[in-house]
Amino acid sequence: MAGSGKLHLRLDSDPLLIVQDLVVQYKVNRKSFVSAVAGISFDVLRGETLAIVGESGCGKSTLGKAIMQLPRPQGGTVVLDGVDITALDGNDLRDVRPKVQMIFQDAISSLDPRLQVKNIIDEPLKVWKKGTAAERSVKVDNLLNSVGLDPVVVRDRRAYEFSGGQCQRISIARAIALDPVLLVCDEPVSALDVSIQAQILNLLQDMKEKLGLTIIFISHDLAVVKAVSSRVLVMYLGKICEVASPDDLYARAAHPYSRALIAAVPIPNPDVIVKRISVDGEPPSPVNPPSGCRFRTRCASASERCATEEPQLQEVGLGHFVACHHPVTN
Repeated sequence: MAGSGKLHLRLDSDPLLIVQDLVVQYKVNRKSFVSAVAGISFDVLRGETLAIVGESGCGKSTLGKAIMQLPRPQGGTVVLDGVDITALDGNDLRDVRPKVQMIFQDAISSLDPRLQVKNIIDEPLKVWKKGTAAERSVKVDNLLNSVGLDPVVVRDRRAYEFSGGQCQRISIARAIALDPVLLVCDEPVSALDVSIQAQILNLLQDMKEKLGLTIIFISHDLAVVKAVSSRVLVMYLGKICEVASPDDLYARAAHPYSRALIAAVPIPNPDVIVKRISVDGEPPSPVNPPSGCRFRTRCASASERCATEEPQLQEVGLGHFVACHHPVTN
């Protein structure tokens, strides 16, 4: 699994975001480092929702932050709306930042507990000098209304007075305040109750249609991903293993790891017989990943070739790509 390649890129379709050969490394000590993102390439078309899925520690959140240059990647390029933002620095990079905003996983921790809600949402507008104080106050109220919160009740209170779902709504209002073109959502509903998850997902979909947003949706919940995404990218240990539409991925997953993830999704119907696919062993250390295919130590189909040759993304169906020497064909 976990491989490289650029066969899946749609450069002739004028994508909003093009990421190529992105590398993010964290130093462990003087001699070793973790490759959290190891040479990943993908694109996102305008108006699309790309879901990035995988188990904890596979590099999803690091990838989302690296797109925003937080932290700056050690290699590769990130081209946003025709501008290579990895080549920018100082004020040039700062001028691009309003175009891409992020919604964080822990909504409560991402909001300053000392500030009133009106100041949390007003802060980006104030920093970027968007209107007078009166005009910004009106916009703050409009943003709160747009995410389903009553400004009269909410604006003068602080984040710790609200539930997780309400804090996530405040986070969304803050994220869209500067009219971004790209929204990176890092597991925005994983810490919420199921009923609240549905409300936040519906809100994000409404915001996408109303504002013309392009979304990168990071999640480990494949059931949620199927409902919100137009394309899915599956990651394992810093690499891409499969890229497909959600319908294709669920019906015809070609990578053993993808099939195991999908088989683990619970189905609320006792009459449906689900074939479980087990993945043996623990994920290998990202400090010393396996040679060749990074999934081979846990894959029942692994061969000698998997240990010596890193798989490249290959097309197994229309718009369906997999990095595997032994893809599963239905």
